[in-house]
Amino acid sequence: MRCGPGGVTAARTVLAEWSSCSARASFGHIHGDWLVDIPFPTKVRDEIVAAGLAEPHHILPETGWVSFYLRSEADVQTAIDLLRRSYEIALGQKPKRERG
Repeated sequence: MRCGPGGVTAARTVLAEWSSCSARASFGHIHGDWLVDIPFPTKVRDEIVAAGLAEPHHILPETGWVSFYLRSEADVQTAIDLLRRSYEIALGQKPKRERG
């Protein structure tokens, strides 16, 4: 999947069942119906992990990515909140002229 200028898109990808991106970068993807991987700046990742909201990425723990496991229905809202936070960070990193 390529992230294009048309805003947020979602699609099946080779590595994930669902992936989302803005014009600049991916802000998360879901493997099956149980694992959500979400990128953050390392400092934010550290805060999220320290708060117990997610775990370091299951394969790349030294990166800014986190892994969040969907173990109950209540976990869906936490995943949405984390994805929204990643999206807002990505949006904030866009130059002002691209924000519209």
